[in-house]
Amino acid sequence: MAYVPGVTPTKWVRIWKERLPDVPLTLVPVTPAEAFGVLRGGGADAGFVRLPVDRTDLSAIPLYTETTVVVIPKDHVIAAVEEITADDLADELVLHPLDDTLDWERPPGVAANERPETTADAIELVAAGVGVLVVPQSLARLHHRKDLTYRTVTGTPESRVALSWPQSGSGEPPELVEHFIGIVRGRTVNSTRGPSLPAASAGSKGAAKGRGSDGRGSDGGGGAKKSSAGKSAAGARGGKQARGASGGGKGGGKATAKNSGKGGAKRGKPRR
Repeated sequence: MAYVPGVTPTKWVRIWKERLPDVPLTLVPVTPAEAFGVLRGGGADAGFVRLPVDRTDLSAIPLYTETTVVVIPKDHVIAAVEEITADDLADELVLHPLDDTLDWERPPGVAANERPETTADAIELVAAGVGVLVVPQSLARLHHRKDLTYRTVTGTPESRVALSWPQSGSGEPPELVEHFIGIVRGRTVNSTRGPSLPAASAGSKGAAKGRGSDGRGSDGGGGAKKSSAGKSAAGARGGKQARGASGGGKGGGKATAKNSGKGGAKRGKPRR
């Protein structure tokens, strides 16, 4: 599974390992520029990429859209607000690295004489006080520094992350890729829309099938536990009642003697 900087596939990988523990999943970090070449060349079965995707030979499903932010020094005037517009950057030197992931018609602000090679290089220039940088929020977090911060920018392009894979002759993704698609889309393990699990996971399904709808095993073990529990509870109640009867004997003897001395039960006054 290839992935570009800023994408964090940890949650989906964890679910994969829970559902298919015997099918290894290897993560392959790639740059945005080389991601599609890796997929076409068979270096990965699928990958997390940034749109747009050439649909001629690749398939893709959009997953989410990122917030666009501007990375600035902590003492920059923009740090005093929570959100700005692209027009607010008109007088700023805005760095535009060669690996930029935003599809600009024209970047805002004043263009630098030279474009930094990478986003990491641009971050270093921002830290040195040379301009600001507009990037997807995940990249701002990836390149976090104590002396830098970022603020939301509106009126700019947004980066969209997608899951992409090479198209097959049948037009359908391979079964394991389809299973991963189900994971990122939030399908449960029992979803009828998902593919059948590989044989490695069939054992857990068989174990589940051996249980009845009430959670008891097919051999009636659950019922046996329930019966045993009932006997124990009944025995406990019986012992409690016996102790109560024994304790009541003392009090009961006194009450009988007392009542018999007074001529039995207390009579009420006769009506006139």
